[in-house]
Amino acid sequence: MSKIKHCNAYITRVLTSMVSFGGHDTALRACKLEKATPGHCILSMVVGNEHINRGGTLHGAFSAYLVDIGSTLALMSVDQKLPGVSLNMNFTYLKSAKLGQEIIIDAKTVKIEKNFAFLECEIKCKELGNLLVKGTHTQYVGSAFKW
Repeated sequence: MSKIKHCNAYITRVLTSMVSFGGHDTALRACKLEKATPGHCILSMVVGNEHINRGGTLHGAFSAYLVDIGSTLALMSVDQKLPGVSLNMNFTYLKSAKLGQEIIIDAKTVKIEKNFAFLECEIKCKELGNLLVKGTHTQYVGSAFKW
């Protein structure tokens, strides 16, 4: 199996495991893996009622969750790297998606240095290509957690 197919299969298994665990991760049912390559993960989803705020747009906290999960999956796609513990996350909210719009969650591993991973994630509107949210995420890695 090629490295890309192996990476896609691994991230698909991780997503399935997260959804089946329960809790907040059940919201990932809406996410579809578009592509996973080592250090890069692209997900898509349609904004549903469970993802919006009272204004009818993608909730900021849910956007933050998507940056967290997307960037963690990008990290895990690097030779099945184990997830770490978040040390810092920053978000810039530029626009919002509306109910029914499809969004793309594009996450990358920027650098892994010793026990630290530096990650980035962009959330865009698929139809218009507008950048909605830009996030950075720093994780301490070295966890014994197994998938």
